[in-house]
Amino acid sequence: MGNDLVQQQLAFTLEKLEKVSEQLRTFLNSTTLESLKKGGEDNSEEDYRDILDQFRRILVYFDEGRESGYLILRSETFRKGAAEKTLYWIFHQCVEEFFQPRLDVWYEDSRAAYTGKNAIRFRVTVPEQLKELVKAIEGPLQEVREELEYYETDYRTKMRQKGE
Repeated sequence: MGNDLVQQQLAFTLEKLEKVSEQLRTFLNSTTLESLKKGGEDNSEEDYRDILDQFRRILVYFDEGRESGYLILRSETFRKGAAEKTLYWIFHQCVEEFFQPRLDVWYEDSRAAYTGKNAIRFRVTVPEQLKELVKAIEGPLQEVREELEYYETDYRTKMRQKGE
């Protein structure tokens, strides 16, 4: 991939991460465990705590990815290798962490692609505000995922070739 294309890819990705980060940060700053319990079913406090913990974890990754990406874009000379490595990291730590969370509080419904519905399903019944948040951030992250899938294979191939 040429420098311009990688630079455009990085700018696109950072724009989407910025949007999603802001939505997630706003939600986390205005939501408490108590407000979730009041608005939801009779789930245990632990369920809601895990969901909020997963959102916080993802937000930290989003912030790290954005910081790395903006550093590369602002540098005097565009470093294609560093940009590709950052895009690969964003794909795995941000996008894949959202679609396959470590705490296993939600999952991706693979059949959703055929129905045109959102793919993320919570493992427990949650308040509407959580569903709305996930709907709002899933779309931009899906766009990033589709754009960056190339780096999944290309970057690994390059690393294997360097190692051989």
